[in-house]
Amino acid sequence: MTVNKTDYNGSPAHRPRPSRTSQVVAAVRSGLTRPTTPGGDGTAQEQLCAGMVRSELPGPLIVHLTARTRCVDAQVLDAIAGGVEQVVVLGAGYDDRALRFRSPGVRYFEVDHPDTQADKARRLGALGDAAAEVNLVPADFRTDDVAAVLEGSGHDAGRPTLFVAEGLIVYLDPTAIVALLSGLHRRASTGSTLVATLAVHAAGLDSAAVAAYANAGRANAATEPWRTILPLPLHVDLLARAGWSAAACLDDTAFDPVAVPDRSVTVVAVP
Repeated sequence: MTVNKTDYNGSPAHRPRPSRTSQVVAAVRSGLTRPTTPGGDGTAQEQLCAGMVRSELPGPLIVHLTARTRCVDAQVLDAIAGGVEQVVVLGAGYDDRALRFRSPGVRYFEVDHPDTQADKARRLGALGDAAAEVNLVPADFRTDDVAAVLEGSGHDAGRPTLFVAEGLIVYLDPTAIVALLSGLHRRASTGSTLVATLAVHAAGLDSAAVAAYANAGRANAATEPWRTILPLPLHVDLLARAGWSAAACLDDTAFDPVAVPDRSVTVVAVP
């Protein structure tokens, strides 16, 4: 396989603006100790971050990012060990798992906004043959039909897939969330799994007020606001509306005891 060479260059009137949040997340991950597969590249994240302007995240956010990274890494490795040969990463940003967890016969599809994909494609191109197993799939989750996008990318809906939505759902409104998850459901054969990280809050609070308070402390909130922070049962309801059944809900504290409880949860769901 080769890096998808779709024209990401843009016109003079439109210069790609990659996600700043994705760059910050990748920079934090580049400093974490993480597993690799026997054929994987443990230096991939640092290479993808070359030349990025590094920004500091507040300590509590780093704790939660570390916890969810550990959780999703484990889910991806378990899926590969179980024979899953397709991994779709939604809102991939500068995710390095296609390189870090490179395994014979496993195809990775990375779906994200065209502007971020433009920069990712350039960085992967600089890695040469190391990037040969990455399929970049440009899409705008607010407007595009993700099922159609995946079909056009070569994804096989007849084979089991691990769908990963890490750090994405919080940026979408509930309507867009259901549309996205419904599209994934249409591509999910028996044996497929969805792993999604969710921003949650305790019952009894006003969700809009919680989101406004959270965005007030974020450097990139003006351009990349958090839109959906809900009590966990309401998130599970959105999953159900899209055809997914939650099989497990894993609080970040299961992966880092320093994490604040009931703030971030990874749900593992089946169609």
